[in-house]
Amino acid sequence: MNFLLQSRYLLLLAALSLLGCQAHKADKSPADYVLETSRQAQGADQRIRFLVIHYTAENFRNSLTTLTDEEVSAHYLIPEKPPLALGKPVAWQLVPESMRAWQAGASFWRGRTNLNDTSIGIELVNKGFTQRLLEKRFYSFSAPQISLLTSLSRDIIARYHIKPQNVVAHSDIAPQRKEDPGPMFPWQQLAEHGIGAWPQAARVKTLLNGRDPQQPVDTAQLLEKLARYGYPVSEGMTPRQQRRVIAAFQMHFRQSDYRGNADAESEAIIDALLAQYPPSSD
Repeated sequence: MNFLLQSRYLLLLAALSLLGCQAHKADKSPADYVLETSRQAQGADQRIRFLVIHYTAENFRNSLTTLTDEEVSAHYLIPEKPPLALGKPVAWQLVPESMRAWQAGASFWRGRTNLNDTSIGIELVNKGFTQRLLEKRFYSFSAPQISLLTSLSRDIIARYHIKPQNVVAHSDIAPQRKEDPGPMFPWQQLAEHGIGAWPQAARVKTLLNGRDPQQPVDTAQLLEKLARYGYPVSEGMTPRQQRRVIAAFQMHFRQSDYRGNADAESEAIIDALLAQYPPSSD
């Protein structure tokens, strides 16, 4: 992050702080009515249920421009190399958590659609991938970036009591359109810090039961299990669409092989996840 961008950000912080103080003073003006709040309804719950992770596929400057335009937005943007302000790494908050950000698009997870209404979105500055003939090369994430993401995510999860199975990739909730944050994203590392779901290795080994990990399994049965976990699976999907759902699952939970094949290891992983995070727990 260059010095000019960091300086602009600190000036922005100061301006926002001043505006916040002015708004706080204005809030103290007497209203024309009184609100009685001693009795609160029991029929209510938390609006935010999901945390969605993205990559921008652009550099910081272009990412910030795109996410502050009129077409798309996210609650937070984390640079590849977060600058420091008062000795602490800086993340950009672009949309207040109380408001909808336009980050999920057409989406589905665990029976819910239009996840913009019920999610917080975090964008990570990352090149995404480059295409080389028939192969895509995905780019890794920097350690400072993941460290800041970990701290920010833990706070969001605590604030809204987001369940591990509801910390998702953009590709999980929209596998026919999206691949971010891709197979280089360190899901297991985040799960070890209490962020998101991860299958227990011993349980997966037991469920694999000595089978070759690449042994083919019934595609329809595997998709039925993915649907129970939360993935968008519907009748009449083409073979290509089915592979994209399986590949999205593998990019999240089996990153060594995400070709979209219905195989024994994928089945063992989803069986482990269903046991650890049953749908009825939502």
